[in-house]
Order: sequence, then structure tokens, then C-alpha cells
Amino acid sequence: MLFGFHLYDMLVIIGYFVMITIWGLWIARTIKTSDGYFRGERKFKWWIMMGQAFGTGTHAENFVAQTGATFQLGFSTIWYQWKNMLITPFYWLLAPWYRRSERTTIGEMVEDRYGPQLGAIYTVFAIAYFVFNQGVMLQGAAKVISVASGQQVSSTGIIIAMSLVFMLYSFFGGLVTSAYLNFVQALMIIVLSLMLIPSGLIEVGGYAGMRQSVPPDFFKLFSPESGMGVFMILMLAVNGIVGITAQPHILSMCATGNTERAGRIGQTYGAFVKRLCTIGWALTGVIVAALVVQRGVSFADPEMAFGYATRELLLPGLTGLMIASILAANMSSCSTFMVNAGALFTRNFYQLYIKPDADEKSVLRMGRYSGFLLTVLGVMFALTVKNVLHAFLFTETIAAFMGIMIFGGLLWKRANRYGALAAVISSFSIYYILNYINTGSLQLVYKWTPEPFGWAMLAGFSLLVVISLLTRPEDRQRIDMIFDNMNRLSDTETDGREKPLAKDYGQDLILLDLPGWFTRERWRDFFKRYREDITGFLLAWGMVGVLVLLAWGILQL
Repeated sequence: MLFGFHLYDMLVIIGYFVMITIWGLWIARTIKTSDGYFRGERKFKWWIMMGQAFGTGTHAENFVAQTGATFQLGFSTIWYQWKNMLITPFYWLLAPWYRRSERTTIGEMVEDRYGPQLGAIYTVFAIAYFVFNQGVMLQGAAKVISVASGQQVSSTGIIIAMSLVFMLYSFFGGLVTSAYLNFVQALMIIVLSLMLIPSGLIEVGGYAGMRQSVPPDFFKLFSPESGMGVFMILMLAVNGIVGITAQPHILSMCATGNTERAGRIGQTYGAFVKRLCTIGWALTGVIVAALVVQRGVSFADPEMAFGYATRELLLPGLTGLMIASILAANMSSCSTFMVNAGALFTRNFYQLYIKPDADEKSVLRMGRYSGFLLTVLGVMFALTVKNVLHAFLFTETIAAFMGIMIFGGLLWKRANRYGALAAVISSFSIYYILNYINTGSLQLVYKWTPEPFGWAMLAGFSLLVVISLLTRPEDRQRIDMIFDNMNRLSDTETDGREKPLAKDYGQDLILLDLPGWFTRERWRDFFKRYREDITGFLLAWGMVGVLVLLAWGILQL
């Protein structure tokens, strides 16, 4: 045994570290420009986009938190992760927004829409978002690996080891390295999601043994007893649809494909693969709940459940593969976040305020170094995280509050900077005031409950509308240019000519400027002009139905 692991496990883990580092550095040799480093020159195929979206959107805290929640409260807690299931079809509609913006960061999009002051505010938020998220992801993986080693490896040591590897290949390779490694690491995450189930079912005596060991509520897809009632799921869905528009890495997830459809497929169906894997994580939590009852074991922290299952249910070598998969889940996401953090700082601070005339080499160098230093802050935050699920929902929630101005700004032309600023300030303020009243203490991260979130979102959207109507509108010409760009295809090379109108190719965006639905022009040739949106949206809802039926069927066994 070495550090609590069998020799075979250590060989697999070391082999993974060596392979991923060498391959990442080999890919990195092609990166010569800042556009290649930050956006991969927008050349990724649809399958790379799927792997990138799935790998970046799937982190160690996802399965740690989901398995821990299911272990404690039952299968219906799957909606903590499936909160985005009901809004995944909307990804098909939203993805072209980011490619048609022709920007490198969301901060630049906010600046275009509302001016440099709000662009700077968003950039500060986005950098904090990356720092918080990296901390949550690193701590999530550390919890699993530490428990799987029998507490013989410290969480701090695990966090530092993971960070050194992904920071090395990301520093040199940028988004190209992250995207290709994400695809491979996504395959490993899928293996991780299914690996514990067969041995776990054998150990607990199959479904019959599970049903004898845990309460009947553990086998419900919807259960108010677990805290996952209709209102809770609805608020989580709102959190998801508004929040994802402001998550700072969403632009690279949607806009770096070689076509708009590649971005749509990647973001939508990469997310569906994650929803499928979530079924495996939730079922693992029920298995562990039955296992500890049968063995008379207890945990100080429910989020130890996944690590316990890894240690108890897998053979030597397979445990090492599981640990490597956990590392893959984290390093793929942290790598993308590091590149995006560097892009944000470089494009929205360095080039804007510090050195506007920076040459290409300076921009590339600053992107690398700033991403590296901001990731160090994420590592430091990881050492303070206690509850992974609450911290995960916290990062999603602050993105939703920022998302009011981004989501609202594309749904409604009349939104202005004053309404956007009022929306952000009011939503954050009401959320923290209500949580303070409920708990009697002031904290950065509160246990997520739907009521404070719901009131905060209602106030934010209301003030966005009211304040925008009461104050001076944005410059008409600038806003018209933004929305005209959104109405034109970004796929074709135009050689300086005007880009073709999307409606002529069936690719108009159905969610863009919703008040336009009250005009006769919007309804002319409706199905023809929105063909891509409507077809993809309906197919995505079919996938939602398939996954819900699959989960329900598994619970009936």
C-alpha cells in the first residue's frame, strides 16, 4: 500500500498524470496567437464541442454533491443537478447568441450592450466566479480521493497535485489543449458515472436488498419530503436558465465551433450526456445508503459517500481508474476556467485600461500569466470550502443574478445600463437580506433555499424593466447594430461584405427581442425563418422525455 492505495492503483494514477501532461504539452506546440489561445480560432468540430461542454460542465463536486444528497435524502434530489434538465432545450436557442456576438469574452458583450462601466463590473464578477468555482471543484475531488485513500492522503496535497498538472498544460496550450483533453476526459467521466453501480448492487443484494434497507421515499423521482417539491424545482430551473447566460465560460462553450450548429449541438447534447450520467450518480447514492445501513456504518459528512463507495466496492486497479476519472472531471473544467479567466483579465482590463496598444505577443503572455495567477486564488479558496453542494449552488446563484442583465438585455432591446445595474444590486441585496433574516448570521455562502432566490429574481427583473423605462435609453444606433448582428449568420466568410440574413437560411433566433413578437413582421414566414430553432428545440424536448422515462423506469425495478 502506498498513500492508502494498492500498487496497481498508484500505477494507473501516475500513468494518467504523465499521459495527460505529455499530450497536453504536445498539443500546445501549435499555439502561436492570442485568438488560438483564447478561442481555438473557432475551428472545433461538433464532437469536440460536445466533449468540451460536457467535460467543462461536469466537475468533481457534481458527483460528490449528488451522491451525498441522494445518500442522505433519496433519489429525488437528482433535481439539484437536473435543475437544468428542463431548460437544456433552451441551450439550442441561446448558443448562437455568443457566436454572433463575435467577442472573446462575455465581458466584451456586456460592454457592447451597456457600456464599459458595466463591462468592468461583470469582469470582476466573472473572475470571482472562476476563483470560487475552481475552489469548489478542487475541494470536491479532494474529498473523494482523501476518503478513498482511508484519509492517508490530505485534501491539501491532492488539491496542489491536481493544480500543478492542469496549470502546466493550460499555461502553454490554452483552449485548444483544454478542448481536446476535455473530449478524452469526458469519456473517463462517463466510465466513472457507471463504474460503482454493478459491484454496489451485488454487495447490497440488488434492488430487493436496497428496498429493504432504505425508506420508500428514496425511490421516488419527485418527493417533497426530500425538499425537492415543484416550487423548489421551478426555482432551480430559473436559476439554471438565467444563470447560464452569464457564466463566463459559456461563450467558449458555444462560440468556438466551426459552425453555429456545432455550438448548438455541443452545448445542448454535451449537457444531455451530463444529465444521463447524473442518473448513475443518484443511483450510487441510494446504493451507498443501503450499504451503510447493512454494515452499520455512519458518516460525519454525507458527501463522504462517493469516496466510501470507491474504497469499498472497487478492485485494485479499478480504484486507480476511478481516481483518474475524478481527476479528469476536475482538471478538464479547471483548465477551461483558467484560460477563460486569463482572457477576461487580458481583454477587459489589460487591453482596455492598462495597455490598449499591446502587441500580439504581449496579449498572449498576459493571458497566460493572468490565468495562472487567478487560478492560484482558486486553489486558496478550495482550502476554505466546507460543504460542496452549498458552494456549488452559490456559484450558480450569483451567476443568475448577473444573468438578469445579459438574458434581459437580449430578450428586450429597451433594457439599459441603469436598469441592468439596479437589477444586479437589488437581486444580490434582497438575497442576502432575506438569508440574514432567516438565519440570523451574515455569510458568504448560505444553504440554498428557493424563497430568497425567488424574491431576489423577481425584484431584479422588475427593476430591470421599471428603471429602464424611467431612464434614458441606450444609443439607438449602437443597439441596432448589436441586434442586426444577431440577425445575421456567423458561419460564412464574407471578405468584408455584409453577412447574410439568418432568416433567409431558416436560422433566425426565436428568443431575440421578444417584444418584436407583437409586430406583424415577426410572424411572416414564421416556420421557414425559425426552422433551425424550432426543429432543434423539439428534438431536445424529446431527449428530456427519454431521460426522465429512463430514470423513472430504473426506480421501478
